[in-house]
Amino acid sequence: MKTIILAGGLGSRLSEETVLRPKPMVEVGGRPILWHIMNIYAAHGVDEFIIALGYKAEVIKEYFLNFYAINNDLTIDLTSGRTVIHEGNQPKWKVHLIDTGLHTQTGGRLKRLRKWLREDETFMCTYGDGVADIDVNALLNFHRSHGKLATVTTVRPPARFGRIGFQEDRVHEFYEKAETSEGWINGGFFVFNTKVIDYIEGDETILERGPVERLAHDGQLMGYRHNGFWSCMDTLKEKNILEELWASAKAPWNLGCSISRANGRSTG
Repeated sequence: MKTIILAGGLGSRLSEETVLRPKPMVEVGGRPILWHIMNIYAAHGVDEFIIALGYKAEVIKEYFLNFYAINNDLTIDLTSGRTVIHEGNQPKWKVHLIDTGLHTQTGGRLKRLRKWLREDETFMCTYGDGVADIDVNALLNFHRSHGKLATVTTVRPPARFGRIGFQEDRVHEFYEKAETSEGWINGGFFVFNTKVIDYIEGDETILERGPVERLAHDGQLMGYRHNGFWSCMDTLKEKNILEELWASAKAPWNLGCSISRANGRSTG
C-alpha cells in the first residue's frame, strides 16, 4: 500500500517558518511534521511513501538523503576523514521523492504521480501538514467495504474550513472553504482508486474543488467519520499547540514512533 503526501505548497500562512523551508519540514518536537505524518501510517504497517515535492524540494531531499546519518550515532576519524555510522532502530520505509513542479496545484501534483501507481490500484493520500490519531487500517477497511472510488476522512474542526454534507456515509456535497460552517470538514487522509486521477485535468486543478466535488456529485465519494484528534498546522499558533502536546508526552497522534530515544531524541 502506497501513501502519497502532498508536500509541495508554499505554506504562506506559516511564513514565519516557511521562508527557509517547506511547511512539511517545519519541526514539532525537533522532527519535521512530515516525519510525524509518516509515522502515523507506519504505525499501521503502511511504509511506502511517494512525496510530491515543489517549493524548496531540495530541503526535503537533503533530509532523506542524510536521514540515516542524522538519526544514528557517528564516529568520525578527523585524520583520515573516515566516518562510521552506528546502526540504530530505523524505520523500514521506502520513500520516493518526486518533483511535481513549483506552482502545481494539489490535483496537478497527484496527476503527475500517475506513473508511480499501478492500474486500478488503491492508495492513500494526504497533506503534508496534518496529524491525527486516526486508525489507518479502519479507514482502509471502510474504503474497501463501500466499493466507491474515493474516501475522505472527515473531522470536526474550527468554522473557517469548508463543509461536507452527508447522506448516511455518502458525501453528497463538498463545499471548500466556506466563510462560516459547522459539522464535518475535509481532514485529508484520503483513500483513492487510481481512476480518481481521471477527474483531474492538469497542473492548475485543485484537488479539493473540481475533482472531489465531481466525485461527490457522481456518488463516488464516501466519508469516513473520525471522531478523535485532528489538527492541521496552517498557522504559528497551531504549530505551538502541537509543540506543547508533543512536549507533554501526550500527543494523540503519537501512535508509536519509529526512531528510538537515543541521544535525547523523542520517541513514542
